[in-house]
Amino acid sequence: MSYDPRYPQPQAPAPGARSTRNRAIAIGLSAAVVAGLVAFGSFMLLENSAADEKSDNASAAHDGKHPGGHGDAKGGAIDGLKSWDAAKLTRNHVAGTVDYPMKPPVGGDHNPSWMNCDGDVYEKAVPDVNAVHALEHGAVWVTYNDKAADSDVAALAERVKKTPFTLMSPYAGQEGAITLSAWGKQVTVDSADDRRVDQFLAQYVQGAQTPEPGAPCTGGLATVPQ
Repeated sequence: MSYDPRYPQPQAPAPGARSTRNRAIAIGLSAAVVAGLVAFGSFMLLENSAADEKSDNASAAHDGKHPGGHGDAKGGAIDGLKSWDAAKLTRNHVAGTVDYPMKPPVGGDHNPSWMNCDGDVYEKAVPDVNAVHALEHGAVWVTYNDKAADSDVAALAERVKKTPFTLMSPYAGQEGAITLSAWGKQVTVDSADDRRVDQFLAQYVQGAQTPEPGAPCTGGLATVPQ
């Protein structure tokens, strides 16, 4: 081929330019690989973390504890739980007694004064109408009759004293040995160590059933009216 001086001839790239270009390509490829590895590692870390959390929660549920370290988990269905329609439990303040359809009562019209329920243990029976007002404030009322063992009564009293928004008193008219009542909720057990005691307290002390959340359990009647 003849050389025509009127036209410039193509020049081969300089060795230094070729080396720089190859280095840039290599660096780009390396960066892409590293980014891919980081993304994959992050994905696996999140997957493992989620799996560990799920496993921990499952173990906590099996052990009877709340996920996240909230102590004993007493959730779930309570065997033998009785429930009443809250819409049918009237909440009027009345004077005198009220004929409740259940013993102990779990709601209905009641006295304007509530029994103190800040872990209060009463050795004598309390009026239904004052106890029901405490239930309206979110309290759980623990009652017992002469079928309950003395040791169970003592154990429950200690538990109530340590639990705000609870009260305890004897109740001769109930069928079972020990009854726990909240607004619209009730369960009967035979002993203080029945797991349903913990379940009931955990679910219904200031639980979702409370008609007046935020109402106090102090400032009411501290002694049984004569």
